[in-house]
This record gives sequence, C-alpha cells and structure tokens, in this order.
Amino acid sequence: MKSRWKRNAVVGTMVVLVCAAVGLNWRFAAREAMPEAEEAGTKILGEATLVSAPEDGGLATDEEAVYTGADYFASARLTRQQARDSAISLLQEAAQQPDAGEEVLNEASEGIQVLAGYTLKEAQIENLVTAKGYQDCVAFMGDSSVSVVVSTGQEELSAEDVVKITDIAMSETGFPAAGVKIMAAN
Repeated sequence: MKSRWKRNAVVGTMVVLVCAAVGLNWRFAAREAMPEAEEAGTKILGEATLVSAPEDGGLATDEEAVYTGADYFASARLTRQQARDSAISLLQEAAQQPDAGEEVLNEASEGIQVLAGYTLKEAQIENLVTAKGYQDCVAFMGDSSVSVVVSTGQEELSAEDVVKITDIAMSETGFPAAGVKIMAAN
C-alpha cells in the first residue's frame, strides 16, 4: 500500500514538472517569437486580432501563415501537448474510477510514465538539435519511432544534417536509425 502511494506521488510529481517545463518553454518561446513575427508580419498562436468578415459572408482564414516557419513549430508543440494532456486526463479518470482494479491502476500509472518519458525525451532532442545551430525543431515520439521536423533556414537538409540529427535522436531514444525520421520544414 505504501509503495503504491509513493509510486503515484512520483508519477504525479513528474507529470506536474513536465507540464510546467513545457508551459514555461512555450511561454518563453512565444516571447522570443513575438518580435520576429512582428517584423515578418506573421501570426502568433494565442494572439488575437479583430477582423471583419468578407462581404460575401465567407470565412477569411490564412492557414498558410499559421503553419509555416516558427508558427508551425509553436502549433505542433501545442497540438502535441494538448494530445498528451488529453491522454493523461483519460488515464487519470480511468484510475480514479471506484471500481478500478489493481491492474487498471497499474496500466494507468505505466501509461502516464510512458507519456512523461516521451515528453522529456522529445524536449531533450529539441534542445540538442537547436544547440547544434538549427533554427527550430519539434520531435514526435512513439513506441518504436521518432519523427523530427527541423528548420535549417534552407529548403533541404544535407546528408550531414541528417546524420547529426539522427545521431541525437538515436542516443536519446535508443531507437535504431530505421526508427528515426527526419524532415525539413518548408
């Protein structure tokens, strides 16, 4: 009984710390992106502007601007975090059911630990890739693979870029090179 309480406390603490780290990272990244976006005239997620609807009654959207450049990376991180938060919420709800057995509690706890591990490894990959001099990066980790989207400031990634990024992803995840997918952001 006491070990289960400790395990749950550790898992809960890890989830809170991971969420806080992601939130702080997002807040500081948004602060740094604001001057760049103002210069480039692009949109920032979470920034609202009052606009009028076109006279024909249609919706005026500029999806191209939302999913290009730094906005793509902010949007991808936000979407990834929302999906993780939703999954964690479902796991916590399952564990809190009055008729939940020991097996359900263990599976929920393991699921939360796996998601927290993914979040930490993705953040580490992103930090190491940007430390190598790339403009921005976002990583998506799964059970047996990781996808890394990188902005180099150029259209294509060189073979040397792919090798550097693959090495980082392999060392952080333990996946073989076949489980690492590298893409350039356009």
